[in-house]
Amino acid sequence: MSVTSALPPEFHAIAARVNNWGRWGRDDEIGTLNLITDAVVREAAATVRTGRRIPLAVELKQDGVQTGVIPGRVNPLHVMVQVNQELFGPGTVATSDDAVTLGLQAGTHWDALTHVSHSGRIYNGRPAGTVTAHGRAEFSGIHTARHIVSRGVLLDVAAAKGVDRLPGDHAVTPEDLDEAAEFGRVTVRSGDIVLVRTGQIRAYLAGDRHGYAFPSPGLSVRTPEWFRARDVAAVANDTLTFEIFPPEIEDLWLPVHALHLVEMGMLQGQNWNLEKLSTACARERRYAFLLSAMPEPFVGGTGTPVAPVAVL
Repeated sequence: MSVTSALPPEFHAIAARVNNWGRWGRDDEIGTLNLITDAVVREAAATVRTGRRIPLAVELKQDGVQTGVIPGRVNPLHVMVQVNQELFGPGTVATSDDAVTLGLQAGTHWDALTHVSHSGRIYNGRPAGTVTAHGRAEFSGIHTARHIVSRGVLLDVAAAKGVDRLPGDHAVTPEDLDEAAEFGRVTVRSGDIVLVRTGQIRAYLAGDRHGYAFPSPGLSVRTPEWFRARDVAAVANDTLTFEIFPPEIEDLWLPVHALHLVEMGMLQGQNWNLEKLSTACARERRYAFLLSAMPEPFVGGTGTPVAPVAVL
């Protein structure tokens, strides 16, 4: 059954230029992660000089980044189910155990390719109806993204412009990405994972959850073609919504999500804390590093918490 799209012609024109359906075969479920080859990982490992490790995740806690605006995306509810319990009798070894309920995209996370759909389709032209309440994501669930280790590249857009944090109405453009690459003296290449720093997370770190969420700088609808031209494997940034919010084109909501996840088959991540990495890269005067960003393999999941680490 055909689905009529309410998306504007300009969106479909970009979609046609970045589309990767069938590029790695009709059965492919991981999209641009195919670009992270063994050779790419070997070259990524060669970037390690000092061994310094910089964590990039925000803490998972009940008063985390979520404000309640997105239904069901709850901050972690952490409860203890055992506290120093002597399971095998008095005087034996005691154990403590806990459980947690959270939205999989609550904190620092990857969006799976099934996180959004448009015009009735998900990545590789599969029907959006393959994502169901009981069966979860039949194809391209986050569990299919088994290993995400590659060369990471920080494009520090805020630092390149000489500011700590971009204004809330700033749409990051291809020209901004070029400027940040020149600032960092780095060339983005096939298989890289690109981290785009806006400085927006500074609002959250200062205790302003609502100011962090809205309004927010983010990626422009013009940037997917930039990533497609360079065969980027995945991209993440330091904002709640990833793309500029409110949108730059009136009534066109989440177009960058749709272009990345549906058309390109490229994972994107949000709520990454890039502040310490920004400082370290500036100090060492290099903006490429080994990046480990392994997903939790929730079968059929449309996203996953991640605790990424950059190794310099």
